[in-house]
Amino acid sequence: MVKKSESDNIIIVGGGAGGLELACKLGRKLGRERVTLVDHAFYHIWKPSLHEVAAGTMDMHKEGLPYTMLAHHNDFTFVYGSFAGLDAEKREITVAAVEEDSGDVIIPQRRLGYAKLCIAVGSTSHYFNTPGAAEHTISLNGPGDAERFRIEMLKQMTWAENRKEQDAGAGVDVIIIGGGATGVELAAELREASNKYIDYGFRRLDATRDIRITLLEGAPRILPPLPEKVAAAAKDLLEERHVRVVADCRVARIVPGQVQDATGHVYPYHVCVWAAGIKAPAFLATLGLPTNAAGQLEVTPSLNVKGHADIYAIGDCAACTMEDGRRVPPRAQAAHQQADHLYRAFVREMRGGRAAPVPYVYRDYGSLVSVGSQTSVGTLMGSLKGRSWFVRGGLARIMYVSLHLLHDRAVLGWMRTCSLAIARTLIRRNTALVKLH
Repeated sequence: MVKKSESDNIIIVGGGAGGLELACKLGRKLGRERVTLVDHAFYHIWKPSLHEVAAGTMDMHKEGLPYTMLAHHNDFTFVYGSFAGLDAEKREITVAAVEEDSGDVIIPQRRLGYAKLCIAVGSTSHYFNTPGAAEHTISLNGPGDAERFRIEMLKQMTWAENRKEQDAGAGVDVIIIGGGATGVELAAELREASNKYIDYGFRRLDATRDIRITLLEGAPRILPPLPEKVAAAAKDLLEERHVRVVADCRVARIVPGQVQDATGHVYPYHVCVWAAGIKAPAFLATLGLPTNAAGQLEVTPSLNVKGHADIYAIGDCAACTMEDGRRVPPRAQAAHQQADHLYRAFVREMRGGRAAPVPYVYRDYGSLVSVGSQTSVGTLMGSLKGRSWFVRGGLARIMYVSLHLLHDRAVLGWMRTCSLAIARTLIRRNTALVKLH
C-alpha cells in the first residue's frame, strides 16, 4: 500500500549521523505526517564510537538510542526495515519484509511514496579483493559487528587464561588491518580495555605481554589523510601503550590464524579486524541511479542525485564534488553539515522559496583521533586561510568527547543531552568499566 501523504512526504533512508539529524530537525519543523525515517536497525549508535563498543568500554545496550523513542521526541515517523528498491518514476521506495530466524514474516514488504527522498545509508568495508579478507576478518560496519568482536575477544581471553598454567606463552594476538582513524582508535581503546579486563578475573594474563596488538598499514605511515605531525604523535602514543605499528605493509592474503603480506611475512592472529577502507553499499548500484567507481551516488553541489531533482544523497554514500573541484571527504562532520544544508533547503522551499539551489560547501574544522580515554590528537582549522593548530592530550580529548555531545544535542536537545551525560557518568562510576557478559 502506498503512503497516503506521499504528496508532501520526505523520506530519509538511513539513521546514521547525517540521516538521523536530518530526520530529527525536519520532524520538529514539519511533523510526523511529513517526515519518515527508514532503517534496518532498531536503535542508533554514533558510528565514531563503535571502537568503544568493540573494546567493551561502551555498552551498546545502554548507550544505544531507540529510533522509536527518537521518533516520538522529534515528531517523525520511523519505519523498521531494509531499503529494498526504488521506483523513481512512481516516486516509491520498497521496504523489505521483516522475518524471524525461522523465516516467518513479522512485517510484510511495504511501499512508501515520497515527494522528496534522501539516501543516507553510509558505507561498508572495502576489501580490495584481498583473498580471505571477507571470510576471516571482522569489520566495524555497525553495532552488531562491534559486539561480535567484543564477544570473540572475551572467548579468546578466557581460552588464554585457562591455558596459562600449561603454556606460559598463551595469550591473544590481535591484528588490526588499516591505520586510519578506526584502526588507531580501536588499537588504543583495546589496549586500555585489556588492562581493565585483567581486574575482572583474567588475573593470570598480563595485559601488555599477553594481549598482543599489531596495527598494519599499507601506506608509509598511519593516518595518511592527516598531517604528519598528528600521525607521528599517534604512533608514539600507540607504541607507548605497547601497540606494534607496522607501516608499508601490504596485506596479500588472509587465512585462518594468519595474515600474509606481499613480502611473504606472516602475522599470526586469534582475532583479526579489517579497517583498511570503505565503499558505498553494493545495492546502490541496483537502483538505477548514477554511481561512481566506488559505488557512491553521484550528486550535484546541491546534493541532488544527478538527473533526479527529488532524490538526494548525503554522507559516505554520496560522491559530492564541490564547485572548486574538491571531493567532500567521508567524515562525520561532512554528514552533519550536509544534513544542515538539506534542512535549510527543504524549509526554504516549504516557505515558497523557488530561487536557484544553493550549493553545499564543505568546511573542514579539523580532525581529532582518540588514543584512549585520557588523550586525543588532531588538528583544528582556524578562520585564517591555511592556518591550523596541532592539539593533543586532555584538551584534545575534551574536544573529541564534545563531538559526541553535539550529535546527541542535535537528536535529543540540550536538556536531554545534559541529563544523559550525567547519567552516563554515574552509571560508569557504579558498574564494571568494561562489559563482561
